[in-house]
Amino acid sequence: MDTKQSLMLKKYVDLVFRWKYLLLLLFVVGLVGGMVSYIITPKTYMATSLLSYQQPQISPNKTPRDVTARIRDVVSTLTQIVTSRTNLEEIIKSFDLYRDAREEYPMEDVINMMRMDISIEPSRRGDTFEISFSGEDQGKVAKVANALAAKFIEENLKYREERASETSEYTSNRLEMAKRTMDVKEATMRDYKLKYYNEMPEQRGVNVERLTSLQEQYQGTQESMLALERTRVLIQDQVAARKEMLEGEKIALIGENGNISRKGLDSRAQYLERLRLTLESLEVKYKPNHPEIKRVKKMISKFEQETRDSGEESSSGSNQIRDEVLMKLQAQLSNVDFSMETIAREKEQLSQKIKQYEEWIAAAPVREAEWSGLTREYAQLKHHYDQLVALNLEAKSMLNLERRQKGNQFKIVDPARFPEKPVKPDFLKTMLVALGAVLVMGCGFILITDFLDGSFRESEELEQYFGVPLITTISSIQTNAEKRRGTITSIMKIAGVSVCFVLVIALYWYMFAKGIVVV
Repeated sequence: MDTKQSLMLKKYVDLVFRWKYLLLLLFVVGLVGGMVSYIITPKTYMATSLLSYQQPQISPNKTPRDVTARIRDVVSTLTQIVTSRTNLEEIIKSFDLYRDAREEYPMEDVINMMRMDISIEPSRRGDTFEISFSGEDQGKVAKVANALAAKFIEENLKYREERASETSEYTSNRLEMAKRTMDVKEATMRDYKLKYYNEMPEQRGVNVERLTSLQEQYQGTQESMLALERTRVLIQDQVAARKEMLEGEKIALIGENGNISRKGLDSRAQYLERLRLTLESLEVKYKPNHPEIKRVKKMISKFEQETRDSGEESSSGSNQIRDEVLMKLQAQLSNVDFSMETIAREKEQLSQKIKQYEEWIAAAPVREAEWSGLTREYAQLKHHYDQLVALNLEAKSMLNLERRQKGNQFKIVDPARFPEKPVKPDFLKTMLVALGAVLVMGCGFILITDFLDGSFRESEELEQYFGVPLITTISSIQTNAEKRRGTITSIMKIAGVSVCFVLVIALYWYMFAKGIVVV
C-alpha cells in the first residue's frame, strides 16, 4: 500500500472516530424511524385454507393419470368459476369488503382488486392445494378464505356433475358412430376374406405345402405312367410275337389265289378265328390302310360269306376256340391301358390343381398388400372403438358417482385461521431499510462536511499540498479548563446516547410485549 492510500484510509478512520456520536445517534434515529414506519404502514394479513383432492373409493379409472396434473387442470378450471364476477360480488357484499374502494371505484375495479388478493395454488403435496386471501381487516381474511374454500367445493360438485353428464352423452354418441363404422368395415373384411380365402397370406404356407405335395404326386404319376408305358410296350411285343407265331400257322393255310386251305383245321370256326387273330396282330404293327390288313379283312369277309352260304354257324360263343396265352396277354394289355387312362385323368386333375395352387400362391402378395390396407385401417378403428368403449364406461361410472356425490371431491383439511401477524410490511426488512437510509444520509453528511473543511489534520497533507518538506510539528497543548470541558462534553454525549439506546430498547420491548410488532 502506497503513502497516498495509507493517508486516505487513515483519514476515513479518523472521520469515523470524530463523528462516532453522530453515527450512534443516527443509528438510534433509524431504529425509531423504522419502528414508526412499521407502525403507521397499513398492515396486510393473509389467511390460508388447505384443501385435499379425494378420489372415490371405487374409481372407474384403472390407470389414473398423474395426480398433480389432474389437480392443476381441475383447479385451473374451478378458479375461473370461483373468481367470476357473480361469486366475488356476492362475497364482497356478504362480508362488506373494500368499503372505501366501492365508494370510490366501480364494482368491476373492486372485483379485480379482490382477484389480486386471492391466491389458489397447488401445495408441495400432489393431492392438495391452498386458497389464500390477503386483506387489511385482520378479522375478515380468515372468514373470506373459508368462504372461498366452501364456494370452491360447491362449484366443484356442480361442475363435475354437469361435465360428467355432457361427457357421458358425448361418448355415447361417438361410440354409436364408431360402432356403425366398425360394422361396415367388418362386413367389407368378411366379404373380402370369403372371396379370396385361399389367396390370403395366412394360407400361403398351407398352399406351398399342398403344392409341394401335389408336385410330388404328379411326379409319382409321371413315373407310374412311364413304368406302365414300358410294361405296355413289353406286353405289345409279347402279343405281336404270339400273333406272328399264330400268323405263321395261318398263312400256311392261305392259297395263292385267295382260296383258303382247310388242311389241319377241324372246322370253319377255327379257321375264321385264326384269321381274326391274324388281323389283330397286323393292326398292332401296321396302320389301317396297310395292304396286308386290307387283304386279310377281305379274306375274312369272303370266308364269312362262304360260311353263311353253306349254312354253317360261326358264333363267338362256346364254339370259338382261342389261344390261352394270347388271351392273357391281351387281358394284361387291357389292364395296362385302363391304368394308363386312369393315371392320365389323375395327371390332368393334378395339373389343374397345381395350376390353381400356383395362382393362389402368386396372388398372395397382392392379397397381402390389400389385406394390410384393410387391417391397418381396421386396427385404427378397433383401437379407437376400444378407447371409446372404455371412455363410455368410465363416463357412465363417473356420472353415477357424481349423482350420488361419491366422485372425486375436495375436502377442507385445514381451515383458515385468524392471522396473528401481517405478511406486509415485513418488520426486519423495514428496519434494515430504515437503518440503511439513515446511515447513508449520515455518511453523506460527514463526507460533504469533510470536503468543505479546508483545515489540515496530518503533517503529510501539508507536505503534499505545499510540496515542501516539513521540519517539525508542535502537539496540541490544552489547559486544565479545556480538558475539564472536554471531559464533561464527552460524558454528556455518552449519557445522551445511552439514554437514547435505553429508550429505544424500552420502546421495542413494549411493542413486542403488547403484540403490536410480531416477527
